[in-house]
Amino acid sequence: MDDTDQYYEQFAAEFFGSTVGVDMAPIHQRFLTQLAAGAHILDAGCGSGRDARAFSKAGFQVTAFDASAELARLASAHCGFDVAVRRFEDVDELGRFDGIWCCASLLHVPLAAMPATLDRLWRALRPGGTLYVSFKHGTGERVHGGRRFTDADEATLRQWFGRWPDAHQIDVWLTDDQRPDRIERWTNALATRKRVPSQRLVTGGADHFLPHLSEAFTWATQADLAVAFIKTTGLRLLLPDLESMLEAGAPKRVRVLTSDYLDITDPEALRLLLLLQERGAEVRVYTTQEGSFHLKAYIFAKLDGQLLAAGTAFIGSSNISRQALQDGLEWNYRVVYPGDSGFLEARHRFDELFGHPKTVALSDAWIEAYEQRRLPPSLPIAPGSHEQEAPPEPTKIQHEALAALTASRDGGYRRGLVVLATGLGKTWLAAFDAVRMGARRILFVAHREEILGQAAATFVRILPKKRMGYYTGRSRDADVDVLCASVQTLAKAEHLERFAPQHFDYVVIDEFHHAAAGTYRRLLAHFAPSFLLGLTATPDRTDQSDILSLCDDNLVYSCHLFAGIQAGLLAPFRYHGIQDESVDYREVPWRNGRFDPEQLSNKLATLARARHALREWRSKAQERTLAFCVSTRHADYMAEQFTRAGVSAAAVYAGSTLGRAQALEKLHAGTLQVVFSVDLFNEGVDLPSIDTVMMLRPTESKILFLQQLGRGLRRSEGKQHLVVLDFIGNHHSFLQKPQALFGVGSTYQALAAFARKAERHALDLPAGCYVNYDLAIIDFLKSLDSRGPQKDYEALRDVLGRRPTLSELYRSGSSVQAMRQQAGQWFALVRTMGDLSELESAVAERFQALLREVEVTAMTKSFKMVLLEALLELDGLGQPVPLQALAQQSRGVLDRRRPLLADLPAELRSIAPTDPTWAHYWRDNPVKAWTGGNRPPGTTAPFKLEGSTFALAESVRGEMAPALAAMLQELVDYRLAAYEVRLDPEPAGNNVVPFPAKRRDAVELPYFPNLKIACGHFKTGRTDSEEHRTLPQAYGPLDPSRHFIARATGNSMDGGKNPVRDGDYLLLELMSPTRAGSITGNVVAIERQDESGDNQYLLRVVSKTRDGQYVLKANNPAYEDMPATDEMRTLARLRGVVDPLDLAIGHSFLREEIPALFGEVFTPGSWNVGHVTLNDKKAHVLLVTLNKQGKAEEHKYLDHWIDEHHFHWQSQNSTTPESKRGREIIEHERRGIAIHLFVRDGKLAGGKAAPFVYRGQVTYESHQGSGPVSVVFSL
Repeated sequence: MDDTDQYYEQFAAEFFGSTVGVDMAPIHQRFLTQLAAGAHILDAGCGSGRDARAFSKAGFQVTAFDASAELARLASAHCGFDVAVRRFEDVDELGRFDGIWCCASLLHVPLAAMPATLDRLWRALRPGGTLYVSFKHGTGERVHGGRRFTDADEATLRQWFGRWPDAHQIDVWLTDDQRPDRIERWTNALATRKRVPSQRLVTGGADHFLPHLSEAFTWATQADLAVAFIKTTGLRLLLPDLESMLEAGAPKRVRVLTSDYLDITDPEALRLLLLLQERGAEVRVYTTQEGSFHLKAYIFAKLDGQLLAAGTAFIGSSNISRQALQDGLEWNYRVVYPGDSGFLEARHRFDELFGHPKTVALSDAWIEAYEQRRLPPSLPIAPGSHEQEAPPEPTKIQHEALAALTASRDGGYRRGLVVLATGLGKTWLAAFDAVRMGARRILFVAHREEILGQAAATFVRILPKKRMGYYTGRSRDADVDVLCASVQTLAKAEHLERFAPQHFDYVVIDEFHHAAAGTYRRLLAHFAPSFLLGLTATPDRTDQSDILSLCDDNLVYSCHLFAGIQAGLLAPFRYHGIQDESVDYREVPWRNGRFDPEQLSNKLATLARARHALREWRSKAQERTLAFCVSTRHADYMAEQFTRAGVSAAAVYAGSTLGRAQALEKLHAGTLQVVFSVDLFNEGVDLPSIDTVMMLRPTESKILFLQQLGRGLRRSEGKQHLVVLDFIGNHHSFLQKPQALFGVGSTYQALAAFARKAERHALDLPAGCYVNYDLAIIDFLKSLDSRGPQKDYEALRDVLGRRPTLSELYRSGSSVQAMRQQAGQWFALVRTMGDLSELESAVAERFQALLREVEVTAMTKSFKMVLLEALLELDGLGQPVPLQALAQQSRGVLDRRRPLLADLPAELRSIAPTDPTWAHYWRDNPVKAWTGGNRPPGTTAPFKLEGSTFALAESVRGEMAPALAAMLQELVDYRLAAYEVRLDPEPAGNNVVPFPAKRRDAVELPYFPNLKIACGHFKTGRTDSEEHRTLPQAYGPLDPSRHFIARATGNSMDGGKNPVRDGDYLLLELMSPTRAGSITGNVVAIERQDESGDNQYLLRVVSKTRDGQYVLKANNPAYEDMPATDEMRTLARLRGVVDPLDLAIGHSFLREEIPALFGEVFTPGSWNVGHVTLNDKKAHVLLVTLNKQGKAEEHKYLDHWIDEHHFHWQSQNSTTPESKRGREIIEHERRGIAIHLFVRDGKLAGGKAAPFVYRGQVTYESHQGSGPVSVVFSL
């Protein structure tokens, strides 16, 4: 007898007296509601007999025991029936009790013995029965007052109960000790055992076989499948469950045995099984050799350590085909263990057959031989035996992207980036393009193994005869046609050495985290494919920065989410940004760009938040909801709370009670309303008919957010739109959501501007889409409004979860010039913000002059940065690089970056990299520039020549070299990105396929608000912020790749017949060496760089003197002529001055904003009407509301669109054709009066005044009637 037993024998009376009167009624009620009347209850460790007596008096059959003989005697007297003296080790009943009650009794069982003890109790419970346990709240073991205790918290109990495959419901909660002298807390739990299906036979038809298999996968640790044949259509249904069993680190076994019987098995299915085998499955094929193989057996087992704990086998008629698993009438009998020894026999027979001499391991060689001899029967011989998937075909958008990729390669490009929104098929596009290019060997590189698995399955579908393989931490294939590789593994030197640089002729780079950028560069420095394709779904150039630089800044094709909706490939959405009012995210630790997962889960799994989510869901959701949670505990909790509120809900994740296929079946049938999911990739929860997505967790990246959104954007019959319920908290991590969905810039200023636009309901959305943010979120975003590079830096850092690169700051629209004025140079700002490591700070200090020179050096051509890019690719910081190798590598960079070739003289553009002429030219230009050939006396060059080699002037220590290389690469990426913006793309190289303009009579052009074209003296301008404006046909044929808009500043051109005044909008046409034409006599925008490397601009008339020198003249005689110099470059020709009203066409304005467009001031008396006349401006302004509910009948005018080019307008009742206002409308062209049309659908939007959309000037065509007059205008 141990100390604990002795304690209860010695103090039995005291213990009896202190516990027998404790009120346990609330917990009794919770337990007894799970049981039928008269159910049999075991009170295990009954103590005083308090609960056993209460259950007996309530009419239940009670069996009770306790380990203390003295307590058992006292309890017997109290209960009125015998209480046995037993220990938990003595419990050996099987399926005898409907309920087992263990109130504060298991807490003395040693921690090591707890699993075995609970298993005994569980086996004693009948299927459908309920077990109650309680422990003192805590973890681990302790000794107190002479007794040994095992404490438990929620996680511990769920871990213990989670081992049971047939645990159906697990409910855990905390209570306070009811004894008056105690302040302890208790952890309580109820677990219900699944009922054994009364029907063992699965008959197919309405009772599909697939959900039964899916349910078994959720609890099994071993799965053995043996079927006569496998069709690709059926295997795809099982793949998510099979893959989830093979996740890294899971001690599970999957074995698949099929056959070549009658050659029915699909080779493509075998290729997919081969990929599964590389992830840990064992796959064998039974070679029939003209015999037969008719097995259809699915055997699932759960092991506890080495012991078999439970098992289910299905023996019947279903092979692996879609018809057999989902549609057909198929009989499969369920054999359950324990209870039926037939399970053990089936398992044993499978083992024998799997090792049979006629079975062979699946391999590429076997599949290829099978394809060569395969002659499948011409007629179906079994359900699904003739199933075939239709060959995949590119969508309309994919066709456009493929055409752009072909044009890019035809133009000589060797790298390119494609932006495709989630749901539009990026990986499918890569596979289609590889086929179109005729690629022999393909490398697909990503940073997540889940992505590699999806990519491999896609390539198998498009290229079923190619050998597929993985190169990851677990699998190292090399001799395959399509290799899906983990960048973390392949980029290591010892692995790269296995492949020649030209081994792959087509390389695909999937979007990656910034931290991996250097790793990808090392990998691509080794490989030299014929073409490299970068893929991303993010619409923001800031987020694209890393992969865009990797693709030589060649954006081949872009189709964002909205374009996919407009093309009809994705469903419209109704987005609700909901304030997450019950959670203060500032209290959750934020580390390394993410929340602490455990503390976040604790914050989100609360009753207040669940009720808030339920209220929003009830008011806005549709029929089938997919909700994303932060953890399995969060998903379980939300499912439990929704279920208690009468909603049919379930949590679905790897290892959940409800299987994946079961959940989707129930969703489709309408018997399940909400699925709470956790892991987006592993779960594969994807159903086209999902019509509501609920985002109950913060997302760690824009990509993850878009992927979650994309789960519901698939088109489905009867689905009109997707409802999105997005819970947004008070933390900067949520700022990325509007950026991801709406392409909002990354600065605080851009976010605030977006909020103001959203508040006015003036967002430009595809047809059928709707967006609403709670007012608190709008106010939060508006409060961010701030300017300056430091604030922009902070905003980017908040969204990215790390420090931004200079390219990212530049592409976000922030002013690099202002940054330099504030901090001096980029890495000085980064250091001020506390974002340089100790090593990086040392590098920035030592090489300050070098870093600044690379950042600001003047660039009339791209050569200096091209040379540095080549030097870094050759790892040239640590040791000198031969000039010949440097010249050849530099030429390779130029050949990849096709627009930069325009910087070369025409005779050198086609010269070979090995030609001595090329080496000589390169030495005379960037090599000379970097080594001091053009420097003023007394200054030191950053690089030097040592014989025939090129090297850093200052040596760099070994540990500093990688950091310096990364910092230089960051600057080179920025300089090349900024330089290429200045170039005019050639028409043949314009390989970005544009979408049709919204209006056929208008063209959308780039507008650069920060690019000020000086009309005076050279002034610094920036192209780091790009917007778009639409101009009508009146401005002539316009091309968005050549024409753009900028503002004039100054008065030097304010003269002559066509004066340019300060603030005018200029329509400019880019000039290039191949399309410059004669510039003499033209008004031209001139570009040069100042000594700090910033671009400056000037607008002048170009004239030519008798001696052939160019002179820049002003139209204002107060300004002197300026001689042209070599540092100047002709940027663009002036096409004309743009009327500001033409730029406003298609944009939204509140009523009080409209007067400013005409140089007027808003006054309610003049502008709160529908027809405003501006006599001094010779203009009429029509403010039309189409839907005029609430107005008196006599004021409901008949205004409507006739078609997209004609509008029907009705005047006020007082207007007649003979009145002054009527004559001005009818005769406006003759009188020189302009009529401007502003239209809105309704008076209100979101409870506030709706804005008007400016439709431009209209022209009178006809009228009829009088008082009022009905007029038809043309646009």
